[in-house]
Amino acid sequence: MLSAAALTVGVDVGGTSVRAGVVDADGAVLDTARAPTPRAEAALEATVARVIGELAGRHPVEAAGLALAGFITPDRRGVRFAPHLSWRDAPVADRIAARTGLPVVVEHDANAAALAELHFGAAAGAPPPSTTVFVALGTGIGAALLIDGVLFRGAHGVAPELGHLRVVPGGRPCPCGKAGCWERYCSGTALATTAVEMIAREPGLSPALRRLVVDDPGRITGRRVAAAARDGDPLACAAVADLARWLGEGLALVADVFDPELVVIGGGVAASAPLFLDDAREHYASRLTGAGRRPLARIRTAQLGEDAAVVGAARLAREAG
Repeated sequence: MLSAAALTVGVDVGGTSVRAGVVDADGAVLDTARAPTPRAEAALEATVARVIGELAGRHPVEAAGLALAGFITPDRRGVRFAPHLSWRDAPVADRIAARTGLPVVVEHDANAAALAELHFGAAAGAPPPSTTVFVALGTGIGAALLIDGVLFRGAHGVAPELGHLRVVPGGRPCPCGKAGCWERYCSGTALATTAVEMIAREPGLSPALRRLVVDDPGRITGRRVAAAARDGDPLACAAVADLARWLGEGLALVADVFDPELVVIGGGVAASAPLFLDDAREHYASRLTGAGRRPLARIRTAQLGEDAAVVGAARLAREAG
């Protein structure tokens, strides 16, 4: 592990942008850099190295961590598959280290965010023994499992893929190749899909959202549906209620498997948690096996927002350095 005074860089490598930050030992982000995400593999690696180098030119950083959505090798050196990036069975850590001259570690973005929340956010201070599940609601669902403060990655480094639990056999198709996955009913994408389906059934219920669909169905986004729900739009409120129900259903399944003491809800959709979290808690409590005769997990929203993956990746770099 690096010294307490060392600075590290965390990089959130997303499908549209690469966000990097210099992070100190207390989890504070001191400086940032950003660039669009290139499609080609070599250009992607050059971009990641460039944003790290930009920050290293302004601060005495000693290591870097990368966070991304994908299958990471157990040694956290390589990327087996990343659906929104060009890496396939690539030794990413070694390549970026060669370009930057810094030690580099790679981690799943949900794992990185969960680690950040453990040390600096919503899961801080949980005494062992403890089991914490982190659920990131965004385009899909990312998830992480912390057992006594240690990330659980499974035998091959890909656990836990909670977003692809099948909750509706033969349901909505999922990019993973299955149908009816939890994230198809409980995510920002799911919120938009539900709204579009409701508009098709009851077009007069939300004239404002219906106009968007007529012009271009792609203009209906989870963010716009949430905004409409905050304004009291009845159809948007119904779509959010549906998301709350599926969040509760899924969390009950997760609790039956892991029996967590704490569930942390993060990701972009968590910004709208006041619209749905209380209802989701009620659905979770009613659907849990042995409901009323066993302790319920505490369900909290994440505290670090979009910085979570950056902070967590930087923390991992500190621990691995």
